[in-house]
Amino acid sequence: MEFKDRLNQALSMRKISAAELARVSGVNEGAISQYRKGGYKANQYNLEKMAKALNVSIPWLMGANVDGPLLVDKIGFQKGIKIPVLGRVVAGVPVEAVTDIIDYEEIAPELAATGDFFALQIKGDSMTPRICENDVVIVRKQPSVDSGSLAIVLINGEAATIKQVIVREDGIMLQAFNPGVYPTHFYTCEDIKTLPVTILGKVIELRGKF
Repeated sequence: MEFKDRLNQALSMRKISAAELARVSGVNEGAISQYRKGGYKANQYNLEKMAKALNVSIPWLMGANVDGPLLVDKIGFQKGIKIPVLGRVVAGVPVEAVTDIIDYEEIAPELAATGDFFALQIKGDSMTPRICENDVVIVRKQPSVDSGSLAIVLINGEAATIKQVIVREDGIMLQAFNPGVYPTHFYTCEDIKTLPVTILGKVIELRGKF
């Protein structure tokens, strides 16, 4: 059998789509489509990523006459991890205790293994045009971020907001992407303690909604 035949067989065997394989393996969906048609064969790097995601041996996927496709039959294909989409996050309530869950999003198992995650539906237009109202952001829970990162921040007991965080020695600046309407705010180290200003997590991914 040829590579394209084995790839199609593996997808059918695992009962997954090319889009799912692309999401989990990191290989471009367009490239996978060409592989399936026999347009060209995968390079070694993409071959390894797809074989790992499909849990098949590389020689089998390449079309070699070897015993069986499965590395570990009982493992199978690992699907995405579901995380809650929160409508809001407020002061004094741990993220994991929030009951205002409006939906769920899936993240790759590889990403889920790097920490604890939640998703948040954006309200307002402070981050337009890049991030619009009702878009969803994927957030990794962490108490601090590098300067220039996008973060979910709680300020003075109000609902959480998304802003770009600029870290300075004497405090932090929170910047909107729409500065003409939402001016930059600076908080001293003392403000951070007394208001307080609390970073809930770093924005990892944006999922735009129509």
